[in-house]
This record gives sequence, structure tokens and C-alpha cells, in this order.
Amino acid sequence: MFQSNITVTLRKSILDPQGKAVEHAIHSLGYTLVEDVRIGKHIQLSINSPSKEEAERITDDVCKKLLANMVMEDYTFTVEKVR
Repeated sequence: MFQSNITVTLRKSILDPQGKAVEHAIHSLGYTLVEDVRIGKHIQLSINSPSKEEAERITDDVCKKLLANMVMEDYTFTVEKVR
């Protein structure tokens, strides 16, 4: 069994209004050193695969086909063996 941890974020060239709103809220709390807040998604998948390579391939396919909008978003992931 493997667990995939996926992070999906808007590309740097795409405006992130939710991130800007959070950035302003953080500044209003007095944390003025915080810069460039970006909001994304974190997804975990449990994959019952015999190999890490297959789990990575499945994770990549799911990201491309469903979890990330390839026009606007980037994704990264890690795959770890779990008990």
C-alpha cells in the first residue's frame, strides 16, 4: 500500500484572489513580513499497488486527468510506502 500526497496550486502567472485576500488578512493581524500568499489544494490518495513506480504512474495520471486543470494549475506529489 502506498500513500500519495499531492499539492495543486495555481500557476504563478495566474492571479490568486483568494491568496491576496488571505495575505491582506495576515497583514491586518500585524504580520507585515509575510509576502505573496498562494492558496492551493492538498489531496491524499491510498493506492493498493504492488510497486512504487505503479503508484507514481497512477498518481500522475489522476492529477493530469482529474485533480489539476493543466491550463491553470501545477501539481507536485510524493509517494510513500505505508503499512
